[in-house]
Amino acid sequence: MAFREKIAWLSLGSIAIAFIPYFIWVSISPPTNPLPDFDSMRLFAAAAVTQMILLGGGHIWLRMRMPDEARTPADERDRAIAHRAVALAYYVLISGVILVGCVLPFTKNGWALINAAVAVIVIAELVHYGVSVWCYRRGTV
Repeated sequence: MAFREKIAWLSLGSIAIAFIPYFIWVSISPPTNPLPDFDSMRLFAAAAVTQMILLGGGHIWLRMRMPDEARTPADERDRAIAHRAVALAYYVLISGVILVGCVLPFTKNGWALINAAVAVIVIAELVHYGVSVWCYRRGTV
């Protein structure tokens, strides 16, 4: 498995581990306190810090295990895969931003709007790294 594919898997895993429990929790028990709701902020901060720790630790571990591969510059295939993944994730992100910024303010407010925006970002990142993994697994761009 290529180093950049391992990084994509690491990113997918860290997003899943950090944000699936967060979104399950806020869907079961939506925040009811008015903004700023420091309990909800702490919950979001815990998810974000969890993702940062997993990503940071994973990057360090992979770099220590594969120092030569980590230093290898991206080749044409890696750049093509990254371009395709970012392009698809961009469309997801823009669609979500239009939904969150132009449609939801008429029906939602407060933490529902904030969590919808965070969900759009998380989904776009899942698409980004998911497409990367899929392209590496298939061996095509």
